[in-house]
Amino acid sequence: MTLSLYVPVASPVHRAPAGLKLGLLAALAVALFLVGRLAVAGGVLAAVLLLGVGVARLPVRALVAQVRPVWPWLVLLLAFHLVFTDWRTGTLVVLRLLTLVVAAAVVTSTTRVTELVAVVEWLARPLAVLGIRPARIGLVIAMTLRFIPLIAERAAAIREAQAARGATGMRWGMLVPLLVQVLRLAHTLGEALDARGADAPAPPRRAGASAP
Repeated sequence: MTLSLYVPVASPVHRAPAGLKLGLLAALAVALFLVGRLAVAGGVLAAVLLLGVGVARLPVRALVAQVRPVWPWLVLLLAFHLVFTDWRTGTLVVLRLLTLVVAAAVVTSTTRVTELVAVVEWLARPLAVLGIRPARIGLVIAMTLRFIPLIAERAAAIREAQAARGATGMRWGMLVPLLVQVLRLAHTLGEALDARGADAPAPPRRAGASAP
């Protein structure tokens, strides 16, 4: 069972610091929405694909697997713009979002969850003065990243079981058993966290202790 999106390959992108990759991803997100030309947006998408497949040496199927869930939304978004604006605007918006999804897939495929969590906890350290534990924020991020592929595998297993019984295609009926399994997973995880004291209050600060 795959519990991570990380693809273990020796490449310069894999060896790059997680903080650098997340910073570049954020900068790319800002830059993309400042771009108003289709040619530039398409070139950025091609560059991200080249980085992922050529430099990071990620399997194409690994990127496709992470992009596949958003395809219906991109198609709907393009159709919306074709009706209410124009094809250039719709294509530009879709290119921007697709580029961000592919770039995020490259980051998650070349960075271990522990490295991503360490960066998030470091960024959340200033929140400690408000009584917020950075470790809890990191735990939420880690669980999210690990549960995405797990839930996808459960959904695939349900589809295969329904297909074996004669059902074809994506049916709304699979949502009920998938929801039941997700709730069971959440309940089991909650019990495990409670047993380990994950929800225990932060220890009181000693009187006279200086703030960090």
